[in-house]
Amino acid sequence: MKPARAKTPRKPLVKKGSQTNLKDPVGVYCRVRPLSFPEQEGCIEVINNTTVQLHSPEGYRLNRNGDYKETQYSFKQVFGTHTTQKELFNVVACPLVDDLIHGKNGLLFTYGVTGSGKTHTMTGSPGEGGLLPRCLDMIFNSIGSFQAKRYVFKSNDRNSMDIQCEVDALLERQKREAVPNPKTPSGKRQVDPEFADMITVREFCKAEEVDEDSVYGVFVSYIEIYNNYIYDLLEEVSFDPTKPKLPQSKMLREDKNHNMYVAGCTEVEVKSTEEAFEVFWRGQKKRRIANTHLNRESSRSHSVFNIRLVQAPLDADGDNVLQEKEQIIISQLSLVDLAGSERTNRTKAEGNRLREAGNINQSLMTLRTCMEVLRENQMYGTNKMVPYRDSKLTHLFKNYFDGEGKVRMIVCVNPKAEDYEESLQVMRFAEVTQEVEVARPVDKAICGLTPGRRFRNHVRGGPVGDEPPVTNVVLQSFPPLPSCEILDINDEQTLPRLIEALEKRHHLRQMMIDEFHKQANTFKALLQECSTAVLNKENYIHGKLNDQEKVISGQKLEIERLEKKNKTLEYKIEILEKTTTIYEEDKRNLQQELETQTQKLQRQFSDKRRLEARLQGMVTETSMKWQKECERRVAATQLEMQNKLWVKDEKLKQLKAIVTEPKTERPERPSRERDREKVIPRSASPPPVPNAPPIRLRHRRSRSAGDRWVDHKPASNVQTETVMQPHVPHAITVAVPNEKALAKCEKYMLTHQELASDGEIETKLIKGDVFKTRGGGQSVQFTEIETLKQESPSGSRKRRSSTVAPAQPDGTESEWTDVETRCSVAVEMRAGSQLGPGYQHHAQPKRKKP
Repeated sequence: MKPARAKTPRKPLVKKGSQTNLKDPVGVYCRVRPLSFPEQEGCIEVINNTTVQLHSPEGYRLNRNGDYKETQYSFKQVFGTHTTQKELFNVVACPLVDDLIHGKNGLLFTYGVTGSGKTHTMTGSPGEGGLLPRCLDMIFNSIGSFQAKRYVFKSNDRNSMDIQCEVDALLERQKREAVPNPKTPSGKRQVDPEFADMITVREFCKAEEVDEDSVYGVFVSYIEIYNNYIYDLLEEVSFDPTKPKLPQSKMLREDKNHNMYVAGCTEVEVKSTEEAFEVFWRGQKKRRIANTHLNRESSRSHSVFNIRLVQAPLDADGDNVLQEKEQIIISQLSLVDLAGSERTNRTKAEGNRLREAGNINQSLMTLRTCMEVLRENQMYGTNKMVPYRDSKLTHLFKNYFDGEGKVRMIVCVNPKAEDYEESLQVMRFAEVTQEVEVARPVDKAICGLTPGRRFRNHVRGGPVGDEPPVTNVVLQSFPPLPSCEILDINDEQTLPRLIEALEKRHHLRQMMIDEFHKQANTFKALLQECSTAVLNKENYIHGKLNDQEKVISGQKLEIERLEKKNKTLEYKIEILEKTTTIYEEDKRNLQQELETQTQKLQRQFSDKRRLEARLQGMVTETSMKWQKECERRVAATQLEMQNKLWVKDEKLKQLKAIVTEPKTERPERPSRERDREKVIPRSASPPPVPNAPPIRLRHRRSRSAGDRWVDHKPASNVQTETVMQPHVPHAITVAVPNEKALAKCEKYMLTHQELASDGEIETKLIKGDVFKTRGGGQSVQFTEIETLKQESPSGSRKRRSSTVAPAQPDGTESEWTDVETRCSVAVEMRAGSQLGPGYQHHAQPKRKKP
């Protein structure tokens, strides 16, 4: 007789929210792979089971001025080069599988540089299975006898599960069996020898305290994140050699419980470890790998293998699944094999490999940034937004870091010296990750059905015992009946013996009846006593309950009062918040208005200053302009008055000549030209004598010879043979005036030649003063013009060389002064200009004939 199986004890009910304040740090483990060659130089040393030490290799020390730097990093546990897959599984993955069976989520991912052994740790090798096949083996060892029939659970597109009755599940099984589906592997098929050694686990592992009153279903899916796009590795694409169809990327969605999932991802229901690993192996062949300079089979994408365990309770009879969707418990274990971080200058990546490496490093950098922000928010109480959405990898697993399950990370490192820089970055990231705390997941509520109902209607382990029924015992206590067969008519013993036996049986029956009634009465008395005691206890309990109800009612009234008070305070707080918001808004508006007014005043003040400067310039310019105009008008008036005075003098002289000469001689009135040729001073000096001795050739000296002059002589001028030649000492002679020459001098003289009306060359010396302008340049204001002219002696004209001198200090003027030479000419040259001097001629009106 087999021993009866012990019932699984019922788990205590944990109230929701009782563990919301409990947090556990992210479990970070370190695994050091062995060196490829024994003589290879290493940079990582295992100190103890929780600490590793990094020391810079020889070449690195030479490049860093010989500094020998050693750094130690601590982990939850360190696995050395001789660690087996079983030891790693028992410490890291086994607790996650146990939580999965008890309705909790888990996340396990491997992290490290390329070629550090991440894929080997997750998948394993022939003869030594990794974490993934061992997790599957433990799951099916634990729930093997409690699995629901295929298609009782059916996944939908909303990241949840539906329940089908046995009839619907049977019809769907028959329908699927009629049409072979490669997505659903058959458990009767032979195991593929390619991976048969990986799933052969010698060590039996099973979870404790599995709920026997529930049925289970296992669903697996396999995706990869390549270049920040999600692809379904289990999706079957019809092969068309003419038009090959590229795989379509999948989108992330959020379900009603705010959990992230991949929409449209293929989920396969499996019933054994072999089926599950066959599905994994089919997707593994589609995963993108490439040959790089550092790794012959380098993963070019992040792979995620999801195991979803669906649990539903049995009904009250323990025969069928309870058809209530709310009672379904779905837990998930995600096994993530991250692509290795790498440096392109070492992998020699080009083209697509370079683009893949950039996306891999970017997603890993986003993961590191999320960890740093989570740590900063937890350590310093900040509320920075965690950038989960910057990468599909972090966005998919954001729920785990928000408290939806345990998180474990295995840091795989290669101790070779060439990976020192990359291993240092990996260790720093692991150090940051260990300080991140994740909220402890809450235990799921258990349905209120009676435990042990699966084995209630049948005996477990064979018959209970060999005890006979009660009726047989009672019948055996009666005396045996004698033989009732009468063979002779004269037989007188058989009937009396039969009557005696029946009388004994009747007497015994009567005694048993009396004993039964007696025991029944005793039992009734006991029942009455029990009922009385129960009634007393009930009354006592009712009294206690009444007291408790009074206390509870009082507490309820107090709670209601406090709630009312709380609502009142909340209302006041809300009013204060609204008032504060209004005041803050007014404050902001007033600040904006103040800033606007300040900017407006600044603009007005700036405009005012510009206007003042402009007006000041205009006033200065206008003043200078009117000053010059007044000077010009005064000079013109003086010239006109002098001309009038000269005319009067001429008339007086003619009158005097008429009076003094004898009447017989009639004087000839000189012509205008001859009058101009005569040089008669207004003073009492005599007129020039015609037969004076010839003067010697000399240079006329300017009365301003003490100043520095710019002698402007254009290259086109013709050399004249006049007796009077202009000569200015210390002058700067230029062919084209420039700013540099004007800046050094105070006077300016232009030698200008033109052809007169009689065909002779007329030389004009245009003189002026040099002034500095506001713009930083130089301006020339012409003050006078001297004329050198040659005339032919033929005809009535005389050859002369006249010089028009400036006005005398005593107000007198030479009689040879020409009105046209008394002009005001101004030349203004801007700073930096290379043009020649332009001048403007303002001519005075000629004197009218008397």
